[in-house]
Amino acid sequence: MFALGLDVAVLMFRRPFQFREFVQQFWFIASVSITPAILVSIPFGAVISLQLGTLTAQIGAKSFNGAASVLAVVQQASPIVTTLVIAGAGGSAICADLGSRTIREEIAAMEVLGVSPVQRLIVPRVLAAVLTAMLLNGLVSVVGVAGGYFFNVIVQDGTPGAYLASFNALAQLPDLWVSTFKALIFGFLAGVVAAYRGLNPRGGSKGVGDVVNQSVVITFLLLFFVNTVITALYLQLVPAKGT
Repeated sequence: MFALGLDVAVLMFRRPFQFREFVQQFWFIASVSITPAILVSIPFGAVISLQLGTLTAQIGAKSFNGAASVLAVVQQASPIVTTLVIAGAGGSAICADLGSRTIREEIAAMEVLGVSPVQRLIVPRVLAAVLTAMLLNGLVSVVGVAGGYFFNVIVQDGTPGAYLASFNALAQLPDLWVSTFKALIFGFLAGVVAAYRGLNPRGGSKGVGDVVNQSVVITFLLLFFVNTVITALYLQLVPAKGT
């Protein structure tokens, strides 16, 4: 899988680039992911805002609820929610498609004809997953922040001005950059894992179903591990605003 990821990273800069395949895959992944991502981001933002609102009220720091909620949504929840949806909806479809092509020996036929299946099929799909993850991450961030704001102001009787003021006081541009970087890495991982498992099914059509399930589970495990590493490095290397 690591070798496949390296091949994708190298071949994405070589011609010919399958632009039409890329556009088709991007449209498919975005179309099956955008609605679930929006629907999931609303309760994520609401739960984070409600939980932090309760804690900040207990310690007398209710005015900082906006900053804590928004930073949690932008840095952590948005890229995770985005990639979970892409892996479950788009990644599983990519894995099933490649798995079906593999058991029908289409991949082997392409190799016999001298056509690289990585450059022809996998690179456009991985790039489509990366672009979709980055764009959806921004949308999920906006919807999650809006949901947190609504529940904090309406449900918990928070002050709109204090919510926005605390966010502006503590948030900084690198918070958005690290969120976008996470989405890029997570989207790449989701695409590579789906492609790798799709190229290695065993046992016919039942094997295709098995590798689809494996691709989603492996993506989830890698997602949380890599998120922990990136978050730890970011908090150590980028100073907090005002420090």
